[in-house]
Parts: sequence; structure tokens; C-alpha cells
Amino acid sequence: MIQASAVVDVITPNTPKRIGNFRVEVWGQAPYDYVRHYEIMAQSDTIAAQQGIARFVAEMEAMPEPPVQGS
Repeated sequence: MIQASAVVDVITPNTPKRIGNFRVEVWGQAPYDYVRHYEIMAQSDTIAAQQGIARFVAEMEAMPEPPVQGS
């Protein structure tokens, strides 16, 4: 399981008639201790965070297996 966290900054706020634009920074825990930045259009900052984490997990799953620590 890939564990990740996210912080969201508002670029353009969402309104009832328009989706917002958000900058999402996502980082993972070892062995996936990478940081990624995404610009995501979504209906809320919570949805942007969820989409950012989903993108991060997909990228990490597509990578070759990380080396086993201690070997």
C-alpha cells in the first residue's frame, strides 16, 4: 500500500457555477518518498487533494519495484 499526503493551494477559487483551479503537492512515505506537484481543476479542494493522491499512487505503481531495504 502506498501512503501519501497532500497540501492544496487555491489558484482560482471554485464557485457554484465554476470549478476551481488548485495546486496540489503530494508526498509519499518510504519507499515512495517522492514529492509531486499537480495543477488540478476540481469542484473543491478536497476533491483536488483526492485526485492528486490518486495520480501520485498511479505514478508510483507504474514505477519499477523499489529496492528492498536492508539487502
